[in-house]
Amino acid sequence: MTERQSNDRGSNGVDFAIIETGGKQYRVKKGDTIRVEKLEGKDGDAVTFDKVLLSVGRDMELGAPFLAGATVTGKILSSGRGKKIEVLKYKAKSRYRKLRGHRQPYTIVAIESLK
Repeated sequence: MTERQSNDRGSNGVDFAIIETGGKQYRVKKGDTIRVEKLEGKDGDAVTFDKVLLSVGRDMELGAPFLAGATVTGKILSSGRGKKIEVLKYKAKSRYRKLRGHRQPYTIVAIESLK
């Protein structure tokens, strides 16, 4: 193993992990920035993801469904709302039209460590 490969590993020799949050799964490694569904907390707060599905390092560990004791920690960088989408309901020949808009809230998280 080269020196560069050993430096890319997170704590405990973990290269990357797959976590679940907001009903979605994300592949993360130390130093990544991810955009997830809205999380509670303010900018700068620490956040811990305990639903780790897979951990790959020297060995691969697969959870059933989650790994016991495995956590991924990060820091909230910012929160916001996504681009507006328009939802149109329309029925032909009946003069029925409804236009609705929606902006999905999100949180940007910087991954700090994998354990």
